[in-house]
Amino acid sequence: MKQILLLTFLFLSTITIAQDDLLNDLEEEVEIEKFELPAFKATKIINGQSTKLAKKKDFHLIIAHRFGSIKDGISTFFGLDNANTYLGLLYGITDKLNVSIGRESYRKTVTGAVKYKFVEQSEKMPLHIVGYVAMYANTQLSDQTFPDLTNVDRLSYLYQLMFSRRFNENLSLELSPKFIRQNLKYSDYDVYNYMILGIGGRYKVSKRVAITAEYDYNFSRPSENPYQNPLSVGVDLETGGHVFQLLFSNGQSTLEPSYLTYASGDWSDGEIYFGFNIVRVF
Repeated sequence: MKQILLLTFLFLSTITIAQDDLLNDLEEEVEIEKFELPAFKATKIINGQSTKLAKKKDFHLIIAHRFGSIKDGISTFFGLDNANTYLGLLYGITDKLNVSIGRESYRKTVTGAVKYKFVEQSEKMPLHIVGYVAMYANTQLSDQTFPDLTNVDRLSYLYQLMFSRRFNENLSLELSPKFIRQNLKYSDYDVYNYMILGIGGRYKVSKRVAITAEYDYNFSRPSENPYQNPLSVGVDLETGGHVFQLLFSNGQSTLEPSYLTYASGDWSDGEIYFGFNIVRVF
């Protein structure tokens, strides 16, 4: 009888220890999943870069459209007749290093960029920290408009840091200081150097749908400059290998030097541009 009771006690103790180990493992898995999930699903929040990078050897094809102002009404079919198109390619050299090239029809601008992840959010680190450097060439400029134009004048540059955090399963926010250098002043209202601070976020409302928003404040724009600070709102739709982003913005360009310094729309007057981004991952 004593032997039976001893065996029963050992058996129950083993089950209890196994349950404890299993619960510990499950807690660890939940904790890892909590921090390994990326703050953003696409490499852009809307127009601005996010802290998301392509994985090593992943290849992204990016197609973006920004239509004309919806204020133009039926005469342009609410802007659909005046589309600006961006085509881009992005490649993940490593999980921390991406390179990209692209071209936008607005000002016929060609761009190349490098994105690098310095730090990833984890149990010990509260933030993602990512850097982004890009160069842009405006190939539309003509020496008939600017008689002293040189090839260097066509260039502009962006230097950007991004700090993001995924606060919970649904909410991610990003803060991003930026410096833009324009080698050419397009008007007397312009300056060569711009300091800008951007804030953006993503709120997941279902498994495949998220609401996004972003705003950038330009500290360097002269008071007489007629352009606006860009404000955009959008919806992310995840469909397998695609991320489909629908958006409304007061800037028609998809590239930073243009939409951050030359956003011509005014939300209060209904000067808003509808557009979308499609990302296909290979």
